[in-house]
Amino acid sequence: MKKILVTRNLLPENEKRVLDLFNATLNKEDKVLSPEEVISLSKDCDGILCVGGNKFDKEIISKLSSSVKIIANYAVGYNNVDVDAAEERGIAVTNTPEVLTDATADISILLLLGASRRAYEGRKHAEAQSWNWSTNFLMGKQMSNKKLGILGMGRIGRAVAQRARGFGMEIHYHNRNKLSSDLELGAIYHKDAKSLFVESEFLSINCPATAETTNLLNEETIKFLPDKAVVANAARGDIIDDRAMIQAMKSGKIFALGLDVYNGEPRINKEYLKLDNLFLLPHLGSSTKRTRIDMGDRAIDNLEVFFLGKKPKDQVN
Repeated sequence: MKKILVTRNLLPENEKRVLDLFNATLNKEDKVLSPEEVISLSKDCDGILCVGGNKFDKEIISKLSSSVKIIANYAVGYNNVDVDAAEERGIAVTNTPEVLTDATADISILLLLGASRRAYEGRKHAEAQSWNWSTNFLMGKQMSNKKLGILGMGRIGRAVAQRARGFGMEIHYHNRNKLSSDLELGAIYHKDAKSLFVESEFLSINCPATAETTNLLNEETIKFLPDKAVVANAARGDIIDDRAMIQAMKSGKIFALGLDVYNGEPRINKEYLKLDNLFLLPHLGSSTKRTRIDMGDRAIDNLEVFFLGKKPKDQVN
């Protein structure tokens, strides 16, 4: 029976399965393991099942035991793992795509709605029990029949577009490649982010974190957005330059921002917290029971297939 390290707790349904299939070392305290703990606990393991909060940079990977042959990442993204360094060590890296598409797309729409309809400010007024209704009280922006720009038209981006069509929104998108007409479903393709931003009264960020997308929304590119645009990020925090975004929110260039992800999670730039036009969530994109079970099963599937001597379909290197 192959031995694996599981770096954080899984849901009971997943833990039962992983214990049935493998000699698994579980993180009973469910704390974030230090690099030293990961290296020590995995020293005689054949594989590691990790979550996105565990960093596997080049230095950590270089110190892993030679027995470790696979890192199964419990996330659709895998920017927490240095894939090139893993490949140099002969370590396969997998992720869990597809299974969190709907849950994350739902959160993207929630971020757009929460930000545009000033839900955070509304909650504060309701709790204070001192608000008075008037015709201009907490006036927000309506999504109906507006232009939605989607940065990253993969599975999640397309699911966001599907939901946004229910609001009668005109869909624009930027992707590495233009989609086929049966996937576009009438969405308008932009070859570059700049031309997308110009059309985006609402902008949903759903692209992966790469060297090219880091700080893609910055002081210069924010200028291309229409005045009073609403932005939502359910992808990765480092796609937004925080300093530039905070300034744009203060100036009114950005009407409101919805964040489910941000730089330095769980810490956040303190200047954000001084702003009322921020709708903030603690990385809830995949946080439904069905989705989390499916993510665990997908990671376990990848381990099982790999140890049968086959290439997992979710291998990214």
